[in-house]
Amino acid sequence: MNQHTDTGTARHAALAVTAAAVMVLTTACGTGDSTNAAPVANDKVRAGSGSPSGYGSSGGYGSARDSNQPAAPGAPAETLALRQSPGLGPVVTDSKGMTLYRFDKDTAKPPNSACSGACATTWPPVPAEDATAASGMAASALGSVTRADGTKQLTIGGWPVYRYAKDTAPGDTKGHGVGGTWNALAADGKKATAGPAADVSVFDQPQLGKLLVDQQGRTVYRFNKDSAWPMRFGCNDACLDTWKPVGPADKSKLEGVPAKLISTVTRPDGTKQLAVDCWPVYTFSGDKQPGDVKGQGKMGTWFAVSPEGKKITSPATG
Repeated sequence: MNQHTDTGTARHAALAVTAAAVMVLTTACGTGDSTNAAPVANDKVRAGSGSPSGYGSSGGYGSARDSNQPAAPGAPAETLALRQSPGLGPVVTDSKGMTLYRFDKDTAKPPNSACSGACATTWPPVPAEDATAASGMAASALGSVTRADGTKQLTIGGWPVYRYAKDTAPGDTKGHGVGGTWNALAADGKKATAGPAADVSVFDQPQLGKLLVDQQGRTVYRFNKDSAWPMRFGCNDACLDTWKPVGPADKSKLEGVPAKLISTVTRPDGTKQLAVDCWPVYTFSGDKQPGDVKGQGKMGTWFAVSPEGKKITSPATG
């Protein structure tokens, strides 16, 4: 009889502790508090490698290049890309990863180039032919201008596009700020923004509109099989090979997203993860560059996140 009573008492005590943990978590997230919350395990939702899980396809993260050699000065840009540059955010590059620039003495409306002669030797104009917009750029941003010698030069947002002769490796941005008139290009043709990258910021993606990205400019996603109240993690084990938990954010390093939506949660393995409106968020290993949204709508369960913390339900684009 005493043994039965002890067992029942222990069971009630365990249930009370679990309920209290859920209550603390819900209260913290509900008020936008960034206090680390204790995880609530969900044993019914597991990432089994042999069962349909809604995780989507796997893939390596990072942009593959055909060659590490930079393009010749007058070579076509081919398929443009966005590369996250420390201190500048996403900058436009050619297919070889070489940074593209604009010149303040040019004009965009109408497009006109003021760089010729010796200037064009240091800053080779990029030909307009064979140029294709990156996935994070609007195709309509690309155009052309006829130079004085009759050649067609690529424009982005109306601004003539150049390479810099002193950039010798993919990712170089040695031309940014030269003479106070040369700047790396952003996706819309504006100057790349100087300053450290925010931990969480807003990117205007052509197909999905404004969405949240991490410090590397990668789209962040939420998973329908996770839960915010009570906190449950539906992406575990093999799922994490494809969907990478985003690390915690500093609330003083946000851009375009309310601090009250940002919190940190603790995963079942004890690691910390960023949550937006209490939903854990992830990056997709199939996204190769800033602006990619190949994870959108995967298996009908993965969705990009809006600046208001809501899932974006537009159809998949990749």
